[in-house]
Amino acid sequence: MAPYEALYGRRCRSLVGWFELGEAQLMGTDLVQDSLDKVKIIQDQLHIAQSRQKSYADGRVCDVAFMVGERVLLWVLPMKGVMRLKKKGKLSRPRYIRPFGILERVGEMAYRLALPPGLLAVHHVFHVSMIRKYHGDPSHLLDFSSV
Repeated sequence: MAPYEALYGRRCRSLVGWFELGEAQLMGTDLVQDSLDKVKIIQDQLHIAQSRQKSYADGRVCDVAFMVGERVLLWVLPMKGVMRLKKKGKLSRPRYIRPFGILERVGEMAYRLALPPGLLAVHHVFHVSMIRKYHGDPSHLLDFSSV
């Protein structure tokens, strides 16, 4: 008894085991045509699955563009143990810090921000995913000297 058959109580139906040992013989163009039909079915099923996943991913994407002079909030990376913006620890700092002005657009997906002199060690070009539009709510203001 084969190991698969012993484990699951039925024969293995993989492409390798679709025939008995004595039945293995060349069947000519029918075998080739059947194989091509199966490959076409597999390709169609893969295309359906890919298009479904693409529709899910496309629904989550939103094009974000900012204008020069607009105010944006900067996302602080919450990495544990990294002291990039003067605060150590994963939960010890806010997610977004005070609004900064946009100086210019760098390429398609990056912006140069007007950072204060206290943040000279931080690079001033940020990807669009790290900034969020500021809506002018005074409760969002945080003192960056504590960050």
